[in-house]
Amino acid sequence: MTLVRPERRTKGDIATALVLTIAVLGGAVTLWWFSSARATELSPAAEPVDPAPPARTVPDRLEQVWQAPSSATPHPVLAGPAVVTGQGGEVLGRDPADGEVRWRYSRGKGLCTVGAEWERAIAVYRTGSHCNAVTSLRGSDGTREPQRNSDVGAGTRLLSDGNYVTATGSRLLETWRSDLVRTQQYGIPTDIKIPDNNLRRPECDYSGTAVGDRRVAVIAECAGSTGDRVTVLKAHPEDNEKPEEVMSTALGGERADVVAVTGGRVAVVLRDRQQLAVYDMSGALRESHAVRLGTLPETGADVRIEPTTRDGDVYWYTGRDTVALDGETLTPVWTARNTLGPATRMADERLIPVRDGLAVHDPASGERSRTLALDRAGDASPVVFPEVVGRTVLEQRGDQLFAYR
Repeated sequence: MTLVRPERRTKGDIATALVLTIAVLGGAVTLWWFSSARATELSPAAEPVDPAPPARTVPDRLEQVWQAPSSATPHPVLAGPAVVTGQGGEVLGRDPADGEVRWRYSRGKGLCTVGAEWERAIAVYRTGSHCNAVTSLRGSDGTREPQRNSDVGAGTRLLSDGNYVTATGSRLLETWRSDLVRTQQYGIPTDIKIPDNNLRRPECDYSGTAVGDRRVAVIAECAGSTGDRVTVLKAHPEDNEKPEEVMSTALGGERADVVAVTGGRVAVVLRDRQQLAVYDMSGALRESHAVRLGTLPETGADVRIEPTTRDGDVYWYTGRDTVALDGETLTPVWTARNTLGPATRMADERLIPVRDGLAVHDPASGERSRTLALDRAGDASPVVFPEVVGRTVLEQRGDQLFAYR
């Protein structure tokens, strides 16, 4: 038997191997250098944020305890026990009592918006002209949870019904479940997988969106039609590529917005008539009420008219007044006049922002008992969005978040 003489490496072989190794390493470094991973920083909390026990009573007075910039949140955002702020490309989880930053997440991209659901913060980042990089973060410690790529446009807002989150858009909106898997998409995506899929109104603009009870309601203005149309969709249809309409009806007017939607009704404000119209799921008009409307800032469909749901009730800010709606029928129950924003709950009462502070109202009758004085000197924001976590009262005013105790 003849033995094969082992091959011997020459100096040229070794040099070639070194060049190839350097090229591979250089390529890997280049990919990493320009990747989103390099521009991403995550600093979780050393210890989880402790949940704040709910307030038993409304205090006699409030004083400001901290303030933070938060241009990416249209209203105060609570993710589990943490207050979440968003500015530039940075999302911060704060202790509600003192505003201390407990965890931090940042990317080399600009934030489109920040919302919350499932005790997690949901941050949407801009890539090019779209808001498509979505990351969820556990509210208690900031650890990373599910992520996804989206297809919504600039100006998107995140609306939650307690089960699903819907990202709004003027030409496209989509809904996600808790693992951030998309459950439905309505409108025209930039990358159409099925060309003939449900594109019955391809020339529509969506000017208002509301969510509730596993439903998504949207106002559409379509080319060739006279006036706006309200359409109610299932948040989770059988096929996420085929949206399912529960109802759709013409409103016979323009400048409409959705206020709220339930399993059986949808409330729409008709601005050209100064009316709140309530429709059932057959498209029939069930009732109509005169309302006083004011001008709200164009900061997104969900913020222009902001419903705040608590204990089955809906508190809607019209731009002039705060209206309490029945959580099932969406019928107006009471109205607080000359206010600055929607209501929020503290203990067994409701707090409504007014010019000189926060008015304390009975949730059943709407009767105003007193006012907690707040100094908002120098603040030019026309709308105040309040929220309560434990004994801390939050106010989003423009791009600033204020905390009082």
